[in-house]
Amino acid sequence: MAGRNAVTEALRGGRPADALFVAREGAAGGSLRAIVALAKARGVVVKDAKREKLAQLCGTDHHQGVVLTVAARAYVELEDILDIAQEKNETPFLVLCDGIEDPHNLGAVIRTAEAAGAHGVVMPQRRSAPLSQAVARASAGAVEYIPVARVANLCAAMEELKSRGLWFYGADMAGEPYDAKPITGAIALVIGAEGRGLGRLVKERCDALLALPMRGQVNSLNASVAAGILLYEMAKYR
Repeated sequence: MAGRNAVTEALRGGRPADALFVAREGAAGGSLRAIVALAKARGVVVKDAKREKLAQLCGTDHHQGVVLTVAARAYVELEDILDIAQEKNETPFLVLCDGIEDPHNLGAVIRTAEAAGAHGVVMPQRRSAPLSQAVARASAGAVEYIPVARVANLCAAMEELKSRGLWFYGADMAGEPYDAKPITGAIALVIGAEGRGLGRLVKERCDALLALPMRGQVNSLNASVAAGILLYEMAKYR
């Protein structure tokens, strides 16, 4: 959604939104300042962006310096995901995405998580691609079948889930071989972004780190590919 009037009315109407993107050179003045204030009052994340980025988001140059991204599907609470596992009489099986900003990678992870039988996906409010139409397309429709929770602080969410009995396994090349021992019980796979990998604080909260063998010249895999291998390794014990 683009344009100052359209975005203003959407925010006033309380429409659920992922983020407000504002042109860097225009954020300080005019009606954009009021839009930014309204977004912050509604709890919407505000991000500065180049005009080229805004055009990419909305598919046109006629965005008036502001774009509001709306979720392709409503987010759920962490508790909702745990309730789904309980209703199925299954131990929880979750996927946490730490800083995956590419919508195609996020969509692919969601697609594989749904196929492998995970109960839900958790991602942070910041430093993450929103649950956009691009993510929905990349998931091949999986966003319609697997709940996605968005949390303000991923580390805090991990601590909450730990108190509920979940064990966390992070994908990291410094970890033990991914198939060294069975992975059972209430578990969550934590996947970081390409290049940066898992954040330090997130990594410290993992109970174990899992590594995939690399026989070639490259030293890492695409996040969604790594997630697929590890998710099915976990799924075979369930």
